[in-house]
Amino acid sequence: MQRSLSITCLVLLLPSGCTVGPDYAPPAVGMPEGWRDLDAVAGESLANVPWWQLYPDPVLQELVKEAIAQNRDLRIAIERIEEARARYGFARADLWPKIDVTAGAGVQRTSAESLPSGVPANDLQRTVYGVGASMSWEIDLFGRIRRASEAEQALLFATQHARAAVVLALVADVARAYVELRDFDRRLEIANATLQSRREYLDLVRIRYEGGLTSELDLRQAEAELHRTSSQVHEFDRLTQQKENEINLLLGRNPTQIPRGSAVAAMPLPPQVPAGLPAELLQRRPDLAAAEQDLVAANARIGEAKALLYPSISLTGFFGFESVQLNDLAAAPARAWSLGANLLQPIFNAGQLRSRVEVTESQQRQMLSAYELAILRALREVEDALVGYRKSGDLRGSEQLRVEAQRKALALAEVRYRGDVAPYLDVLDAQRALLEAELDEAAAIRDQYVSLIDLYRALGGGWPAEPEAGEKPAEKPAEKPDAPPDK
Repeated sequence: MQRSLSITCLVLLLPSGCTVGPDYAPPAVGMPEGWRDLDAVAGESLANVPWWQLYPDPVLQELVKEAIAQNRDLRIAIERIEEARARYGFARADLWPKIDVTAGAGVQRTSAESLPSGVPANDLQRTVYGVGASMSWEIDLFGRIRRASEAEQALLFATQHARAAVVLALVADVARAYVELRDFDRRLEIANATLQSRREYLDLVRIRYEGGLTSELDLRQAEAELHRTSSQVHEFDRLTQQKENEINLLLGRNPTQIPRGSAVAAMPLPPQVPAGLPAELLQRRPDLAAAEQDLVAANARIGEAKALLYPSISLTGFFGFESVQLNDLAAAPARAWSLGANLLQPIFNAGQLRSRVEVTESQQRQMLSAYELAILRALREVEDALVGYRKSGDLRGSEQLRVEAQRKALALAEVRYRGDVAPYLDVLDAQRALLEAELDEAAAIRDQYVSLIDLYRALGGGWPAEPEAGEKPAEKPAEKPDAPPDK
């Protein structure tokens, strides 16, 4: 027995063996040296700015903090991390022996013919008691369990990066929705001011019509324009309330009124927008990091499948006591033990194991293509955001000049109409053009700030100051930015 135990201990101390399958190597990705937008400022990336500095509106900051704390999609992402962590522990547990304690009692009946001579017949049936410990262990000679653990660990890291991607998207979505809400507020304000102006003109036209200075056509046109503007007021009011409902959903709460802070036109914009280098996206954007970890997991699955082609060795053992008398269970004669080793070598399975390897190799190539596609999409998003931010600034300047020109045109049309030099149709055209120009200017201001949010998101900015409540620290925690100052 001592010799068997010595052999067993020696086997336990042996190295685990080799690991089949390819080791992961980061794929060679052709990243451009710079951005296509030549006006982009070089230097430290805008994404290094904390979100609470990019969005200085106190109301918006509170909304973002509440969304990070209460958003249901983020809670799902956190729970997926816990699930992946448990799966990793489940796979890694197979590296160690499994020991179980057993205890039981049963009745055995022996055939009379099998009894030795001289044994009384009343011993045909007896009660047997037993207690002991059993051990089983699969020796990971070719790395099947280690490759499975490697894959689950990569998936754990992928879920952590996916959670960061949810936070990044959440911060951007709340900021975008808030800017759009303030834009609808501005549009509603413009429409209400225009509606008041339409009422004043309608009173003027009615007085002139009753005095015989104008035709009924002018009166009806003024009435139609009043109702047209009134319908726009109702439309902007509807859009405002629906946008509030969208923000409440992001914040994880029931529909209610959203507090207001700064107007969109009053929100500061950075004078320069440095985008950094394209290669920084691979380290900064969590969606790219998650896609690479999926590739790592798929690569490890190849080794797990290949290991099934090789022999597997399992060790089993038992040590305990068995007795027909409960009082004698712990006595030396009741002792029982066993040691065993099993070797399994697949010989013929109609190509099933080889096909499993081919499946994992195909999945690895799919993940590689998905990773490369994610990089291309990230580059496109940054380029689109850079162009959008620059062009929206140019558009905003043009719209401001357009509004100024339309206001002067309306003033001239009013003077000409009151002096009976021009028809009321000129005033209507000028009013409509001014309203359209003011709404377009508001949209240009909104688009410029939204394009900044899109650029910030595309560059991988927007990290929270602290992990969400209830989340365990990550396996490889990243450096966290300084916390925002308390207000």
